[in-house]
Amino acid sequence: MNKVRAALRTIGRLLAPPVRVWRRSLQVRVAAITALTSAIVVVAVGIVLLDQIGSKLMEGKQRAALAEADNGLRIAYEQMGTVSSDSPDAVKQALGSVATNLAGKASNAGVFWVTIVPDSSRYGPAQHTGDIDPSTIPKALRTAVDTTGRAYQYAPITGLPSGQSSALVVGERALTAVGNFDVFYVFSLQNERQTLSVVQRTVSVAGLVLVLLVAAIAAVVTRLVVGPVRHGARIAERLAAGHLDERMRVHGTDDLARLATSFNRMAGSMAQQITELEELSVLQRRFTSDVSHELRTPVTTVRMAADVLYAERGRLPKGLARTAELLQAELDRFEGLLADLLEISRHDAGAVELLPEATDMSLVVRDSVDAVATLAASVGSEIRTRMPGTPVIAEIDPRRIARILRNLLSNAIEHGNGGPIDIVLAGDDRTVTITVRDRGAGFRPGDADRVFDRFWRADPARRRRTGGASSGLGLAISLEDARLHSGGLDAWGGRPGMGAQFRLTLPARAGIPPGDPLLPLIPADVGRPGLQSARAAPAAPRAPAEDGSAARAREVESR
Repeated sequence: MNKVRAALRTIGRLLAPPVRVWRRSLQVRVAAITALTSAIVVVAVGIVLLDQIGSKLMEGKQRAALAEADNGLRIAYEQMGTVSSDSPDAVKQALGSVATNLAGKASNAGVFWVTIVPDSSRYGPAQHTGDIDPSTIPKALRTAVDTTGRAYQYAPITGLPSGQSSALVVGERALTAVGNFDVFYVFSLQNERQTLSVVQRTVSVAGLVLVLLVAAIAAVVTRLVVGPVRHGARIAERLAAGHLDERMRVHGTDDLARLATSFNRMAGSMAQQITELEELSVLQRRFTSDVSHELRTPVTTVRMAADVLYAERGRLPKGLARTAELLQAELDRFEGLLADLLEISRHDAGAVELLPEATDMSLVVRDSVDAVATLAASVGSEIRTRMPGTPVIAEIDPRRIARILRNLLSNAIEHGNGGPIDIVLAGDDRTVTITVRDRGAGFRPGDADRVFDRFWRADPARRRRTGGASSGLGLAISLEDARLHSGGLDAWGGRPGMGAQFRLTLPARAGIPPGDPLLPLIPADVGRPGLQSARAAPAAPRAPAEDGSAARAREVESR
């Protein structure tokens, strides 16, 4: 079995390059298919042609042989008419002379040998020329000659020259005054076989040349078509890579030239639209950045006044006290949105600076869990952590990674419907992977690709509880922070009722790309509702509740 597998692997390695060329090259496929179909046609035509030539050769051979037999029968009648039946020896001698004379004649039917078989034994055995064995003449042919007077058959004959096994045997019955005799002509087929062999070689060589010529023509013609297509594919790849000034060459006015012209117009239109969109995006980012910065001063003033009102709410009438609390809460939300806008503006402007340092990821995970513990408790969600027993060290910016985890955990709490939330950490010397899983409604089909879009929400009507995450920028900022670390952030939620899972992948060493994620994106219990991990660690200890001003201060500092 091992030998068979090794042989199959060897065959696979040998076939891999031609298979790869076959799949990638339209020109090779067209030339090969054309050659194959041409070969089939040539073989079919060759078979029909050789069959027709062979049939005509045999028909000509038969006509010439029958004509020779008729002529020889007349000669036999003339010579046997001078012999008396009273002298058996004279008859035997005459029969031998007739056989020799007939076989020695020049003939259009080619080389042949003669065998004369008398009816009466008194005239001795059959007379024959050459080494032909009269006993190998088929009995069916002898019977047909006795019955009809003339017959012929292709049959194997003993005594033929070397290299020949069968011959055309023509038999005729001679009725003379001295008795009846069967005259058999054994015609060699050597010339016909040689002629047919020459025709076969000619047809084979001509067919091979024709197939190669047709394949070459197909390759050349296909190249004329595939060349511009390949050039267009290369130009399209360069356009996709951002080289918007690339264009196809236009030669002539044929269909390919019109295709190149249309492609160039499309590329020009796309380049113009992309340029306009880039300019619009720059204006939009500049506007967002300017507005965010301009709003900080009035917001700070409003915050100072709101803090005074909030601190004095105990001495205010009940209605005014409630108004002060609402004002404080809305200012918290507004400051969170403003901080998110400033952060995303810095990412867009490329002004974000990464400050990596060797950090134990377990501590980052625990701190992030502590930061949202109070929020999780308010909705009844239990956060369960599962981490390695040894420290997982990675060179990261702790503040940004902690923000990613807080955003993911806040999102899980918001959409988890009060169910348990699992956060799992895994790491090696190259890669660190963290997953956050909730047991909420999950995403609708196709929404997993949009969760990182700015200001996008799966359910805009849902009441929000997570403070800064309500801006709609939390996951977008998290994705930018992950990319800033040369890592990635993925989302899964394609099964209704199975919740959602986010996976953060980071390099263990700054500047070195991470390897493959160490944890699967799709949870292991998908398809088995209600099943939870038996290895889940107990919930992390919850941090004590913070008052509003302390929570605000830490939120703003973390951003």
